Amino acid sequence: MALFSSDLDKYSMDVKNVTEVTMLILMGFTGDFEVQIFLFLLFLAIYLFTLVGNLGLVILVIGDSRLHNPMYYFLSVLSVLDACYSSVVTPKMLINFLSENKAISYLGCAAQMLLFVTFGTTECFLLAAMAYDRYVAIYNPLLYSVSMSPRVYVTLIIASYIGGILHASIHTVTTFTLSFCASNEIKHHVFCDIPPLLAISCSDTHTNQLLLFYFVGSIEIVTILVVLISYAFILLAILRMHSAKGRRKVFSTCGSHLTGVSIYHGTILFMYVRPSSSYVLDHDMIVSIFYTIVIPMLKPIIYSLRNKDVKEAMKRVFGENGCINKVYFHTNH
Repeated sequence: MALFSSDLDKYSMDVKNVTEVTMLILMGFTGDFEVQIFLFLLFLAIYLFTLVGNLGLVILVIGDSRLHNPMYYFLSVLSVLDACYSSVVTPKMLINFLSENKAISYLGCAAQMLLFVTFGTTECFLLAAMAYDRYVAIYNPLLYSVSMSPRVYVTLIIASYIGGILHASIHTVTTFTLSFCASNEIKHHVFCDIPPLLAISCSDTHTNQLLLFYFVGSIEIVTILVVLISYAFILLAILRMHSAKGRRKVFSTCGSHLTGVSIYHGTILFMYVRPSSSYVLDHDMIVSIFYTIVIPMLKPIIYSLRNKDVKEAMKRVFGENGCINKVYFHTNH
């Protein structure tokens, strides 16, 4: 009877430990206060550049009627996604640099994961849709306006978001139904990502790891295949072109998209599609910061620096002698 009572008390304590986890602590960067200040200023500058660059591209597309076509509508949606993607993670990280309390509420952590995975997955689908758009525009330009009508590209954008929301909901629900009784410290991470949360759970996470591997793997395979097939047809179209000017224009627009796709998918594959035994939290934190904070900053540069249409639009919208224009165009000489 005493043994039964002892087991009951132990069970009650375990349940208490599970139910009392209402806060999680993001133990990403720890060190000297001077280092924290330096990192705060560095990531604040990156974040501001990300917002200005991405939202600037959106304003550019809206403000210049010559950019009112599906290619730039996709690009503007991608820019909004990148601004939101970075905003889910960076502000909380900046606060933690200056605060001793690095806690995030249980619900706040769940909301951060839901939004983060939604925007990340939506971007995968959107990059595939952009590759298909380029294929339609280059392989059969005479039918482009019909094949990529508003009904088609709006449907692709909405479908990308729906896919992102569904994928994020699955992982958020399955992750936050786990028990976190062992520790509430998310070590070596600056936001609520799936692998570090699975690492601190005291539940059996085998199913979660399988869901992560197979869902992310399937999304990656499908979207990368769409990109590769689209660009295979684009390559055929390029080989048939007789105009060197036409080829250069195709390379300038498609090259930037391929660069963005390669960087983004490369980091996603490294982060999620691998055995759980190979996770190294220090390395994962660096990779996750790269694709959530650094890549969104680079996207406006990648997609506009070698894009003739965007450069000409900047001249028209900001003015030939504007300060932004001067800084931007001197980087190309």
